[in-house]
Amino acid sequence: MAGGKETPRQKMIGLVYLALTALLAMNITNTVLDKFVSINKSLERTIAEDRTKNDLTVAAISAAVSESGNRAADVAVLEKSRRVRTETEAVVRELNELKETFIRETGGLDENGEVKGKTNTNIVADYMINKGNGEILKQRLNSYVDFLRQESGLGEQLTYFALDAKDDPMFQNDPNQKTKDFASLKFEMTPTVAGIADVSQLTTEVLNREALVLDELRRSVGAADLRFDNILPMVRADAKYVAAGTKYEAELFLSASLSSVSPQMTINGNPIPVENGVGKIEFTAAGGGYDANDMARRTFTGEIKLPTPGGGDTTFTREYEYFVIKPVVQILSATVSRLYLNAGNELNIQVPALGAAYDPSFTAQGAAVVNGPQRGLVTIVPNAAEVTLNIASGGTPIESRKFQVSRIPLPTLAVGVNGRPANLREGMPAAGVREVAVNAIAEENFKAFLPNDAQYRVVSFKLLLGRGQRILQERVYNSDKANVSDFIGQAQPGDRIVIEDVKVQRRNFRNEVENVNMPATFISIPLN
Repeated sequence: MAGGKETPRQKMIGLVYLALTALLAMNITNTVLDKFVSINKSLERTIAEDRTKNDLTVAAISAAVSESGNRAADVAVLEKSRRVRTETEAVVRELNELKETFIRETGGLDENGEVKGKTNTNIVADYMINKGNGEILKQRLNSYVDFLRQESGLGEQLTYFALDAKDDPMFQNDPNQKTKDFASLKFEMTPTVAGIADVSQLTTEVLNREALVLDELRRSVGAADLRFDNILPMVRADAKYVAAGTKYEAELFLSASLSSVSPQMTINGNPIPVENGVGKIEFTAAGGGYDANDMARRTFTGEIKLPTPGGGDTTFTREYEYFVIKPVVQILSATVSRLYLNAGNELNIQVPALGAAYDPSFTAQGAAVVNGPQRGLVTIVPNAAEVTLNIASGGTPIESRKFQVSRIPLPTLAVGVNGRPANLREGMPAAGVREVAVNAIAEENFKAFLPNDAQYRVVSFKLLLGRGQRILQERVYNSDKANVSDFIGQAQPGDRIVIEDVKVQRRNFRNEVENVNMPATFISIPLN
């Protein structure tokens, strides 16, 4: 809720405030309003404590400047802190006057010191929304944040808090709130005591941001002293992991840092975060340029800039060497040497050397890529004779693999008569043929590799009854089996049944159906 560091007590008050605001939206009761009175008293105690604490911070800056000999740079910091304190008190005073206006406009206080018009939901809203004072308040608070940014150099670390709903993460996706401006969001249908608590909460936001700026200014005064007060033992090892039976080698030394300043650190000119005087180096090692041992030498330049007593700064620079080891890519599948055209070739691609840091992404030339449900699982759908699969982790390229693409093997046709395989060599009794079925059987290796792409079905076939050179009957059946009792009624021994023009479809891994371009087929069943 605030721009600075909050105490546990402040966080608790903030959470209760949010909870009461939610209850207020659902049901205005005296119990809820009394809770707002209570939370406002807690907020006002916090405000008094924060004002005192910020006064003490300015006093501490003044003492530090005096102890350092009133150097010009430190005196300038002290003047900034005083300007910040003065401007903050002006804003706090204006917010207090606004609360007094709410009380006065709703009838003042009763003999017990309580707000007479605490349940009134119109006057505060009219004053802040209809009369435009809410927009004036928003501009005042935002200009205050701009002032703090200019004095401190903290920039966007100091966030705006007088926000319209569209800019507030808490409300920007709420269909009932997202179109409201700051004034409506804070003060629409707001009872007097809730409006007072709202203004008190805004005051805590002001003081917390001031505390953040004053802490930054105090640190900048101490930075000129260069007193190394954090002494830590450090270990610099050649490697963090060591194989059994090999030597572990490292250097043990003392490291000193300053708690009073935040040094600026860069890697190859790019700033890095600094915590307790220690810079955090983190980057993704780029691949490529490997030698015969699958290793690539890399370097980076580290710089640490520290302010020096009396002004100015000094920079320490060093170049560091490291080596990138080419990761081994493991591709697991039924076959990794070829892929099938227009089929869902499932691959499991892992890079064991990356461990938990493995964050794969895949692109391809000559194929579409479909990411699987688990890390490293991917489906490749080739549309060309060769596929180049590009493997990356965390956006960093690792390797490219080429695959040859094979056409999907055609299925074979199997004929059944009366539920049993047809005897195409010795034939079938002419009087006993009742049903003929034609099935499309996937090639075994293809079916084992891609079972979801090896789903074939005969959708139609033509049946002929022949005698010598003559065709006695012919009929097309739109199925994979046919009842031929009436068709074969005039058959005699020596005749034959001929199956041709078989139409086959394949259902692929996407559950899409496509026609299979089958060659001309003539299957003859002798009748005896």
